[in-house]
Amino acid sequence: MEALKQGADALFILLGGIMVLAMHAGFAFLELGTVRRKSQVNALVKILVDFSVSTVVYFLLGYSVAYGTHFFVGAEQLAAKNGYDLVKFFFLLTFAAAIPAIVSGGIAERARFGPQLMATAVIVGLIYPFFEGIAWNQRFGVQVWLKSLTGAEFHDFAGSVVVHAVGGWIALPAVLLLGARSNRYRKDGGISAHPPSSIPFLALGAWVLTVGWFGFNVMSAQTLDKISGLVAVNSLMAMVGGTLAALLLGKNDPGFVHNGPLAGLVAVCAGSDLMHPLGALVVGSVAGALFVTMFTLTQNRWKIDDVLGVWPLHGLCGTWGGIAAGIFGSQAFGGLGGVSFGAQLIGTAIGVTWAGVGGLLVYGALKASVGLRLSQEEEYNGADLSIHKISATPEHEVNW
Repeated sequence: MEALKQGADALFILLGGIMVLAMHAGFAFLELGTVRRKSQVNALVKILVDFSVSTVVYFLLGYSVAYGTHFFVGAEQLAAKNGYDLVKFFFLLTFAAAIPAIVSGGIAERARFGPQLMATAVIVGLIYPFFEGIAWNQRFGVQVWLKSLTGAEFHDFAGSVVVHAVGGWIALPAVLLLGARSNRYRKDGGISAHPPSSIPFLALGAWVLTVGWFGFNVMSAQTLDKISGLVAVNSLMAMVGGTLAALLLGKNDPGFVHNGPLAGLVAVCAGSDLMHPLGALVVGSVAGALFVTMFTLTQNRWKIDDVLGVWPLHGLCGTWGGIAAGIFGSQAFGGLGGVSFGAQLIGTAIGVTWAGVGGLLVYGALKASVGLRLSQEEEYNGADLSIHKISATPEHEVNW
C-alpha cells in the first residue's frame, strides 16, 4: 500500500506539473495575440527560452535557495519514492518559470532578448526562491515571527503573492525603466492604441491558462490524500466572477473579457483551500473589476506602457488575493479559518516590497551595464525581424 501511495503521489504531482507547463503555452499565445504582428515570433520564442533558462537555474540554484536541498547526488537516490522529489521539483519549477513569463508580457515589443535572459537567470535563481522559501518552507524565521505576532502564519496556498504578485511587481520597474513603445504616447497628448494583432490567439492563450490553472491550484496539495474539491470549485467561482466583472466594466471589450478569468484566478490562489465558494466569487469579481480599472488608468492616465497589463493583472490582483485570503478565509465570512488578516497583510507587503526592490535592482543594473532596449530602428522593424530574422506571416512566398 505504501508503494502504491508513493506512485500515486508521484503521478498526481507530475500531472500537475504537466498542466502548469501547458499554461506556458497560454502565456505565449496570450502575448502573441496582444502584441502587434511584427512581435509575434518573439513572443513565442521568449516564453520557451525563458522556461529553458529557468529550468537550468532553478535546478542548479533556485530550488536550493528555497528548500535547502539539492540534486547533486546519485540517480539511485533521486529515484527513491518513485522519483517523487524530482517531480516535485518539476511542479515547483513550472511556478518559478511563470515569473519571467509574466514579466515578458509587460516588456514586450521593445526589450532586447539577451538582457532579458540574464534577468531571468537572476530572478529565478535568487529573487523568486528567496521569498518562495519564506512563504512555503519556513525559511529565515519569518513565518514563526508572523505567528507569534498575529497568531497565524502567512497563508498562500497556490501563489497569489508568491508567484503572481511577485511576478507583477518585478515587472513594474522593468516596464518603467524600458519606457513606452515608440510613438505610443505622443507629445501632443495623443495616444496610439496599438490594438491586439489577433483576438483569437489572445482568447486561445486565456483559455489554455484558465484550464491549466486547475492544475496550478488543485495540485498545489502536492499529495493525493490532500486533494480538495473546495479548491477546484473556488477556482471556478473566482474565474467566472472575474469574467463577468470584466465584461461589465470593460463594456464587452474582448481583451478585458478574456483577461477577466485570469484576474479572478490570480486572486483566488492564496485562499482557494479556505474560502466558501460565494466568497471566492466575490474575490474573483473584485479582481476582474480591479484589473479593468487599473489597466485603463496605467495605460491612459499614467502612460505606463505595460503591454499585457501584467502589473494590474498579476501584481495588483495577486496582492488583493493575498489580503483577501485573510478576509474570506476566516470563519466570519464562511471560510475554514486558521488565517489572520494581519499576517496576510504583512506577508503580502513583504512579498511585494521584495519583488519591487529586486526588479529595480536587476533591471536597473542591466540597463546601466548592457542596455535593455532595442534600438529605434530595430523597434521600428519589429522584434521578429530584428532578433529572429523572420516574421510570423511573410509578406510573400518565394517561387523558384
